[in-house]
Amino acid sequence: MGLFSRKEQKDTLDQGLNKTKESFFDKISKAILGRSTIDDEVLDNLEESLITSDVGVETTLKIIENLQKRIQRDKYIGTSELNDILKDEIAQLLVQEQNDFPKDFESPLPKKPYVILVVGVNGVGKTTTIAKLAYQYKKAGKKVMLGAADTFRAAAVEQLMLWATKVDVPIVQQGMNADPASVAYDTLQSAISKDMDVVIIDTAGRLHNKVGLMNELSKIKKVMQKLQMDAPHEILLVLDASTGQNAIEQTKQFTSATEVNALALTKLDGTAKGGVIIGISDQFKIPVRYIGLGEKMTDLQIFNPKDFVDSLFSKKD
Repeated sequence: MGLFSRKEQKDTLDQGLNKTKESFFDKISKAILGRSTIDDEVLDNLEESLITSDVGVETTLKIIENLQKRIQRDKYIGTSELNDILKDEIAQLLVQEQNDFPKDFESPLPKKPYVILVVGVNGVGKTTTIAKLAYQYKKAGKKVMLGAADTFRAAAVEQLMLWATKVDVPIVQQGMNADPASVAYDTLQSAISKDMDVVIIDTAGRLHNKVGLMNELSKIKKVMQKLQMDAPHEILLVLDASTGQNAIEQTKQFTSATEVNALALTKLDGTAKGGVIIGISDQFKIPVRYIGLGEKMTDLQIFNPKDFVDSLFSKKD
């Protein structure tokens, strides 16, 4: 068994999704109120419910279309069966190839050092997510090093240094206005020489100049690949779940600027907009890798699609 029992993790997930569950089921219940069968009016109401639950228009239309096909095929479907059908449809949208990622924090790493390059706008919980990742991997017995390559803001470097001290992991930093690629190179070079297992590198969160961001991230990848051909292994986009549809827009921007292959959704415990996970997974075909369910270091979990759907459709605590 790992650091925390599966039951503890599931309990944290259930509690963290309470606000989303309450909103989600309230809207679905109103959509089918007084109806016994799923007809066009119920589907219209359900469509509105899913969209206002931040599932997203594109993904909602896909779910409704699939429901219509099932109704045509099975001829009669009662509203009592709707939750089970929705659960099945959403599960299919979330199940995606997880690349070559470790299954959990305790699992053997596919590469050493395993390099995670973290991107995302300021304010989404990027630095805190890095700290939680470092904590989780360290507690799992792995040697972790941080790199402060968000040199655009002095506060970003200082904040990451504070977290490195709290978590008690080494950090490579060159202060504000240093070349981010130089910081990334030095971090990876140091990690290799010190036989580190995991390297987590912070990057600038500005999006006002997408071309500049693209060039910067490309340069960081290029210099790291001089030391390790396939680095970085995860390009992790951190998103604030409470921003709902804005998180989808950020995903569009960052996926056009760099090759994002993993997502982290933070602040799920404080929002009713957890449905955004469904839309982002479906639209971008990028696996949600981590979810943040609270302030504690242990409240960052590796995302399990089956557990998420089970929690979403379980009764609210």
